[in-house]
Amino acid sequence: MKRKKYEELLEPLEHELVAMARWAKTRGERICVLFEGRDTAGKGGTIKAISERINPRQCRTVALPRPGEVEAGQWYFQRYVQHLPAAGEIVLFDRSWYNRAGVERVMGFASDAEVTAFLHQAPIFERLLVDDGIRLFKYWLSCDQEHQEERFAERLEDPLKRWKLSPVDAAARSRYQDYTAAREAMFAATHTPHAPWTVVDFNDQKHGRLTLIRDLLDRLPDTVVPEQEIDWPDLPHKPLTEEFRMLEPIRPYLLPDE
Repeated sequence: MKRKKYEELLEPLEHELVAMARWAKTRGERICVLFEGRDTAGKGGTIKAISERINPRQCRTVALPRPGEVEAGQWYFQRYVQHLPAAGEIVLFDRSWYNRAGVERVMGFASDAEVTAFLHQAPIFERLLVDDGIRLFKYWLSCDQEHQEERFAERLEDPLKRWKLSPVDAAARSRYQDYTAAREAMFAATHTPHAPWTVVDFNDQKHGRLTLIRDLLDRLPDTVVPEQEIDWPDLPHKPLTEEFRMLEPIRPYLLPDE
């Protein structure tokens, strides 16, 4: 999808997202969205598209690093609980507790017993969240290996994207089918009526973003809340210019051809 067409289609969705955020704040709603999927599928870009126009004090992105020594000794879900949304908040998890069913399982960072326990406990944990009123959405972003390889190559060649690569990514390239098997086992155990999975095709990332955002908005109730009126009187004088006594602005950035 061409960028111009994508931006044209995204703009009305951005207005709906802003309205959704206003509704969530007004009604005290708690919205939690999990983004899982293939490496390079487009989780970060989708999260940015959702959060870009929303007040960052209301919409948080959670992307946790590998657990430290203390966290490794805690109940597995414990470090995620502190990041769950409070009233009026929207929390977007860039990967989530499902790391245990994906990368930790495939790469051997978790034992079979730990994975089995997780697959049993996750639906129970999510039942508690939903029963307490959290609106929980779980998305799996899918892409074929051909597209994944193209995106890996782009990251490898682009110094602005190279930071996205890690030794785990390099090792995982040969485990595409293993990740497929792990995903299917995860779906079988954790695709529940109270917290279902939604799979979105991200072979075309721009189209995938639009599809996911539309689905998210459609699964919420009517989010129309009138905008708050703001009293905005005219200035009683001409606009003022900046005046400095102690310090002056630094020299402006030198533009080309100047």
